[in-house]
Amino acid sequence: MQVPSLSISRRTRKTPFSRRVQAAGVKAYTVYNHMLLPTVFNSVEEDYRHLKSKVQVWDVSCERQVELWGPHAARLAQMLTPRDLSAMTEGRCYYTPMVDETGGMLNDPVTTKLADDKYWVSVADSDLMFWIKGLAHAFRLEVDVDEPDVSPLAIQGPMAEDLVARVFGERIRSIRFFHYDYVEFQGKHLVLARSGYSKQGGFELYVEGSDLGEPIWDAFMNAGEDMDVRAGCPNLIERIEGQLLSYGNDMTRNNTPHECGLGKFCQTQQAIGCVGRDALLRVAVEGPVRQIRSIAIDGDPVPPCDELWPIIAGGRQVGTVSSAAYSPDYRTNVAIGMVRMTHWDDGTRVQVDTPHGMRSATVWETSFSNQGG
Repeated sequence: MQVPSLSISRRTRKTPFSRRVQAAGVKAYTVYNHMLLPTVFNSVEEDYRHLKSKVQVWDVSCERQVELWGPHAARLAQMLTPRDLSAMTEGRCYYTPMVDETGGMLNDPVTTKLADDKYWVSVADSDLMFWIKGLAHAFRLEVDVDEPDVSPLAIQGPMAEDLVARVFGERIRSIRFFHYDYVEFQGKHLVLARSGYSKQGGFELYVEGSDLGEPIWDAFMNAGEDMDVRAGCPNLIERIEGQLLSYGNDMTRNNTPHECGLGKFCQTQQAIGCVGRDALLRVAVEGPVRQIRSIAIDGDPVPPCDELWPIIAGGRQVGTVSSAAYSPDYRTNVAIGMVRMTHWDDGTRVQVDTPHGMRSATVWETSFSNQGG
């Protein structure tokens, strides 16, 4: 069967790094926030092995920023999330589940506080800016909501800190997890955060100004030549091992943060003003009846998971698998799925109805990477 190709037009926005990504030999893209996001360079397996042993530079410009700027920026930021932002200070980045009035997930961005009156919301794949603009207008808030010319570049892998230190100096080593500091490049001050969509460690550089894209890319590539630095991208296998969720894939507006295992990021009692607060307070009392779990699927490598696979136990469906891939390190098919409470305990045996037939599987509460291997 011939694999369909992706038709790219001006609507599918390129990034400040697209020419460098193309020159690096990208083999596949997906569309994320109307932009190109690389998904494969050598192969998913080769990219996975390199990410876990070396260092990669990722074009994640698709993590668009929604800027909240004005006297009511903090109030608007809190309206979006059940995470309590009242103690958030400059220099901090918070992972922030964002919900609608029913408590349903709209996005799971990282929110960065630049000043008391200025925030950046680094969004996953949904048109969150329209929701934010709607709230600002409906409540007549004094705040501008816009998309600035900011394109994140991720440096990920066990050698990431050494590479970033070569480019910006040794002081970057003192940046703590989910904190940021400013670094200088060609006379501009840029936000550098210790964060990223992998479990291998690294940073995200918020490149403010498209003109800096290629010079910054080249600086990392030149500085890391002896480290075998390569262009990379979020890796399907590695993210599933780490139970890193993909909005729109592993969770949607039909799920609450508690169902997604994100209850620890919800201080709903204290999150005064959150539009979904009342709905989530009820959920917090009752508890979810289904929740995200890691799942090990037995047998040969499964095919790509581009639709939900039923999880079966006792002849009835007890959940769905939303992401799956074969892990060379764990020597099994690793997966993420939403599982009913009757079958979500560690070690529960179930069946998964894959395109290659019914497979035996085991449910695990924690990620594969937290279990060792």
